[in-house]
Amino acid sequence: MKYRLYRVKAKFKVPRKYLKIAGITVICLFIAAIIGGAIAYSKREAILKAMVAKAVNKAKRDYDLDVKISNPRFEGLTSVAFTDISVVPENRDSLVHINDMHVGISFFPLLFGDVKLSDLRIKEGKVQLIKQDSIRNYDFLFKKKRDSTKTGSRADLAEVVNKLVNQILDKIPDDMEVKNFQVFIRHDDDSLRFFTPLATIENSELRSRIQINNNESVWHVDGNVDPDEEHLDFKLYAENKKVELPVLERKFGLKLNFDTAYTSLKEAKRSGDKFRIDSYVAVKNLLLNHKRIAANDIIVPDGAIDANFLIGENYMAVDSSSVIYLKKIKAYPFIKYTRAPKKIYELKLRTDEMDAQELFNSFPVGLFESLEGIKVAGSLKYQMDFYLDSSNPDGVRFNSSLQKKNFRILQFGRTNLAKINGPFVYTPYEYGRPMRDIIIGPANPDYTPLNQISPHLRNAVLTAEDPSFFSHRGFVEKAFTRSIATNFKEKAFKRGGSTISMQLVKNVFLNRQKTMARKIEEILIVWLIENNNVSTKHRMFEVYLNLIEWGQNVYGIGEAARHYFGKHPSDLSIGESIFLANIVPRPKKGLYFFEGDGSLRTSLRGYFRLIGNLMARRGMIARDTNAYGFYGVRLKESLRRYTPTDTTVTDSLLYEEDSDIVERNNQTFLQRLLGGRKRDTIRVEDIDKLKADTGDTPAERRRERREQRRREREERRNRG
Repeated sequence: MKYRLYRVKAKFKVPRKYLKIAGITVICLFIAAIIGGAIAYSKREAILKAMVAKAVNKAKRDYDLDVKISNPRFEGLTSVAFTDISVVPENRDSLVHINDMHVGISFFPLLFGDVKLSDLRIKEGKVQLIKQDSIRNYDFLFKKKRDSTKTGSRADLAEVVNKLVNQILDKIPDDMEVKNFQVFIRHDDDSLRFFTPLATIENSELRSRIQINNNESVWHVDGNVDPDEEHLDFKLYAENKKVELPVLERKFGLKLNFDTAYTSLKEAKRSGDKFRIDSYVAVKNLLLNHKRIAANDIIVPDGAIDANFLIGENYMAVDSSSVIYLKKIKAYPFIKYTRAPKKIYELKLRTDEMDAQELFNSFPVGLFESLEGIKVAGSLKYQMDFYLDSSNPDGVRFNSSLQKKNFRILQFGRTNLAKINGPFVYTPYEYGRPMRDIIIGPANPDYTPLNQISPHLRNAVLTAEDPSFFSHRGFVEKAFTRSIATNFKEKAFKRGGSTISMQLVKNVFLNRQKTMARKIEEILIVWLIENNNVSTKHRMFEVYLNLIEWGQNVYGIGEAARHYFGKHPSDLSIGESIFLANIVPRPKKGLYFFEGDGSLRTSLRGYFRLIGNLMARRGMIARDTNAYGFYGVRLKESLRRYTPTDTTVTDSLLYEEDSDIVERNNQTFLQRLLGGRKRDTIRVEDIDKLKADTGDTPAERRRERREQRRREREERRNRG
């Protein structure tokens, strides 16, 4: 056995002369490295100054920045020191000034071309961001750099994010000491100052003290940092008070404060063609208040999200493994934006089956005032799916469902949702002020039971406002998808999706402030009423017709029929009914549709034919080629002297394409989002099918003008 081992060793024995050659080669390379290092070390000051000069020239050439650095020098093998650093944009306020800065670079990453900070020490520094009118001293940040090699191809998002995250992690030093450093922000007349007397990183522990606006408040950012392991963990809190910035309220009307905020980067890594970031964000006692969010303070006692991001070559997504926490409730979001080859927007939200009471208890305080204190039993499960391909917006997909299991309402909260089943007092508001109390019940002489309202009026309002009211459960998803498609194509909010159920809930149970919270509360109350037998469709429609606004200080169909035509609601004709249905979305403009003699303006004729043809198609009335009672509508004589005569105003109130569908406005994006049109009325497919029926040919217009003149002559003879 020993003999065999000896034979094997002998067989693979390296000749001595080759060992000598290898040894000599290694020694030569080592000596060369020492000589090269010695030369570089002796020239390193010159190399450093050359690099600084190159950076200064580049800043001036590419960004119009005047950069000055005094006395750049090495300290030890890998540490560099600078004094009196300043950055001033051309013709702008000074941006940066640092008295003294020492930077240490990790040696081994440097061998592979990576610059990683091992040590950072700053004494007496200031960064100021100034905006005065339209002039900013940080405009260079938004300046696009020219690139002659640009080919027009899109960058790989995963690669871009990978590089950005790694650069950020590499610039977090292992050890840090920052003394007397301030950040000053001025935006026109508002200013904000963050002053840090001391911030340190030692043994991966971050500790800092930040004085806000000359000790108006003191913040702390503490935590653990381990950039080598791609792990960061911070918390932000204030001494003896909440973290808040009053400048947000002064500038944007946003009141925001909280006790403590936590954020954590758990992992960031590239895997194949994807880059993944796992993070965690939490907040304690968050308070929000903005007139577009809610009418009062919203408080989130305990909220968090495990946000896991996936970035691919052409997409960014919040992965479905993410979890939103609100008290004991968990929800699972999925958000994805695909930018190429076509833009695609995806959104999903789901929950497991959850205790219904736990869900209502988890709502932020102040978000849904009407439901505060509600008691329920059973379980609920929510699921929502949204998909929009920008190349085919008409194919938008939207599904939303709140599934119940043994769900029942045990006790109503602050508002009794069953009050619509009996008499109650309704108080309409105008511009935040109460108008008058109106009894919705028999004690009001103008209150009209549904069976005493003209079927023409009932059918006209249903056709114009909500054709499927008696068959849906509060919502019409197809109306939402059509609205989304239309608004996306038009790049503006031109269609809504409100049903009669939603309009009723808005009027009876909610304030008229156009906020996000109110809209969500409206949807939730509609679901509770429609899916839990709180009221009947018959009763809901009756209450709706008896309280909605039909004119200036005119509420309910009883007042409306008397106000415009001096009639009882049971006597309304088909023409009068279509007119009243027409003004539901804009009741205060009712008189603008009449001529001085009490007849309707001809510009409304196309709407009459549209609604009339829709009603005829559904078997509600017989088909009529004479505009469905248009020529028979006459305003009550006592009101004719108050009829506006500005036809320009009248025509501007009408919608396009012979239908009363699209109302244009010049509101801001947020106003349109929270308010928008009052409701979605007639289905798009109905309009398309009936355009031939409602088209105005020259011959038809001449015939109708002759008919109108004949009727007017006949009326004058009858009056004479």
